[in-house]
Amino acid sequence: MNHTDQYDPAALKHIEKEFNEWEKNEVSSFIKRAPESKSEYTTASGMRTKRTYTPLDVKDTPFEDVGFPGQYPFTRGPYPTMYRGKNWTMRQIAGFGTARETNGRFKYLIAQGQTGLSIDFDMPTLMGYDSGHSMSQGEVGREGVAIDTLADMEELFDDIDLTKISVSMTINPSAWILYAMYIALAQKRGYDLNDLSGTIQNDILKEYIAQKEWIFPVRPSVRLVRDCIQYGSENMKRYNAINISGYHISEAGSTAVQEVAYTMATTMEYVQTAIDAGVDVNEFGPRLSFFFVSQADFFEEIAKFRAARRVYAKIMREKFGATKPEASRLRFHAQTAAATLTKPQYTINPIRTALQALSAVLGGAQSLHTNGMDEAFAIPTEEAMRIALRTQQIIAYETNITQVVDPLGGSYYVESLTDEIEREVWKILDEVEELGGTLQCIDDGYFQRGISDSAYDFALRKASGERPVIGVNMFVQEEEDVEIETHPHDPETERRQIERLNKVRNNRDEEKVQSLLTQLKEQAEDESVNLMPITIELVKEGASMGDIVETLKGIWGTYREKPVI
Repeated sequence: MNHTDQYDPAALKHIEKEFNEWEKNEVSSFIKRAPESKSEYTTASGMRTKRTYTPLDVKDTPFEDVGFPGQYPFTRGPYPTMYRGKNWTMRQIAGFGTARETNGRFKYLIAQGQTGLSIDFDMPTLMGYDSGHSMSQGEVGREGVAIDTLADMEELFDDIDLTKISVSMTINPSAWILYAMYIALAQKRGYDLNDLSGTIQNDILKEYIAQKEWIFPVRPSVRLVRDCIQYGSENMKRYNAINISGYHISEAGSTAVQEVAYTMATTMEYVQTAIDAGVDVNEFGPRLSFFFVSQADFFEEIAKFRAARRVYAKIMREKFGATKPEASRLRFHAQTAAATLTKPQYTINPIRTALQALSAVLGGAQSLHTNGMDEAFAIPTEEAMRIALRTQQIIAYETNITQVVDPLGGSYYVESLTDEIEREVWKILDEVEELGGTLQCIDDGYFQRGISDSAYDFALRKASGERPVIGVNMFVQEEEDVEIETHPHDPETERRQIERLNKVRNNRDEEKVQSLLTQLKEQAEDESVNLMPITIELVKEGASMGDIVETLKGIWGTYREKPVI
């Protein structure tokens, strides 16, 4: 059934005639008196927008592509009742200093009404270095929480029932080790792993494409992701072993279309790798989750989320043969756009964040992080995080927009823009396939060039004022030195963390740890072996992240990127 079934040909012809007459007469005469500000209007991605949208713009859209909420292709949302049954998870991210310090922030946020935990790790943890490594000097606990051993993970979640709150961990190159620590902690507490919920980001391909945090070459890194997916599908029915991320692709400079297309390209690589390992797509598909940004172009972002669900559903059903509806249902976490926050007039950042959060909710997000107004300066303070959380709560409880599922569904503009984004995404995916697939395109710098070109174009438009940024290139005002309370970094953090690491090393059975590291090396050389079980054993025995990573570097080496010019 097409939209044309709602308007018979005679009705559409009448609308077209009326529209042309309106443009020729009323619009034309009005513009002569009051000219429009630009000759052409576009979305942030550069897609041309019309002055007015009518049924003519959606007449070729099959109703099946719009459908009903909770029904394939899930354009209108992954669940039939959406927020009428349960609001999205309010998941403010936190992480700094030691595990004990971050645990205190978790408890503060939970007391303020947060419904899910989200963790940022420091750079050494992200890159697989122990806090005592020379490369870690000056970085321990600075940009996130430092985690070296299982003892840190225990302290991170002290007095927090992991069966009662979902946990998201933002980590990629060393993700499988943090996943192993989380599992080991749950087992030590006697939890049923099937009672745990949340996600570990674990999206290494987007690192090579956009964020540039990696350890190993591409292919062994994908093997580790596969191992997590396989282990999770067999042992953790509610936990997402991967959170495929478009957020960092966008923050690196991509357009909304590229964000979706590149994310779907990496998704197809992960799915194919898991299938090749013998995992049923209907088993692991329901546990794939996504992470997108909510940028400044309000309607484009809403349409982007709707188009992403539709593209993913078609990929999973038509390319990979998923038969369970849940295996084709895209669920996503959104975060407001950190790159849009400004130091000039920083007190207006919550307004940006509120509108971006609203577009994520209208686009059907399952969980949401709202940025703190002071994040352009440092890790947000408790007050900034409280205001950011209250922003979500106002949307959820005061606006009444949660009462209707996909309230913008059927909008001529939103449906037309959703269709256009989908068409452009498929064009890119077809090009990726023609060029040899996702891994080949990473090797050749295809994605990297695309992001670089878009980022450069945006920088030019921002510099010229074509892309307005209030306080930066528009409504600029002279500001005195900003006196703002920023989150303090304790210079003693590094010393305390290294002492804690050394204490674990002094008390562990070194012979057993070394024996397990030898087994890890042997298993890593066999591509078919899943490395999650041996990693879980290692962390239980006190092996540090650095112990495990350095052992595998000896086999796989490290990755060096080819410059993209």
